[in-house]
Amino acid sequence: MRILIQRVSGASVEIDFRIKANIHKGLLVFVGIEEADTEEDIEWLANKLVNLRIFNDADGIMNLSVKESDGELLVVSQFTLHAGTKKGNRPSYIKAAKPEIAIPMYEKFIKQLELLLGKPIKTGTFGADMKIALVNDGPVTIWIDSKNKV
Repeated sequence: MRILIQRVSGASVEIDFRIKANIHKGLLVFVGIEEADTEEDIEWLANKLVNLRIFNDADGIMNLSVKESDGELLVVSQFTLHAGTKKGNRPSYIKAAKPEIAIPMYEKFIKQLELLLGKPIKTGTFGADMKIALVNDGPVTIWIDSKNKV
């Protein structure tokens, strides 16, 4: 399971010319799920995400988590995070999980985040054609893969 995190001062997801969800200060999180992912990956990544200290404290040092800074989360599914680009010029998505596996994992990830953060999580719609708008704060962009825990 992979996530790409962007610290934002605002972000939104639009589907069919309508805003589905938006946040102010917080994290925009793109999630890619592969066939080999398990509930352990969900729990590890959710815990890492909620506790990652990438918000500024009173001294301007990145020392606070999204939870400690009362930030919001906008979570968007993105199978292209598992693009294979080794051969040729057309990415391969063979590692990305099929919807029948990915959707339940995506929903469990969101529920785990809600449990850890203690508030609802804003989301896109799995598989939809989405337009994402964001103001990257910093900029801060971090990539985390649950297969690289050590």
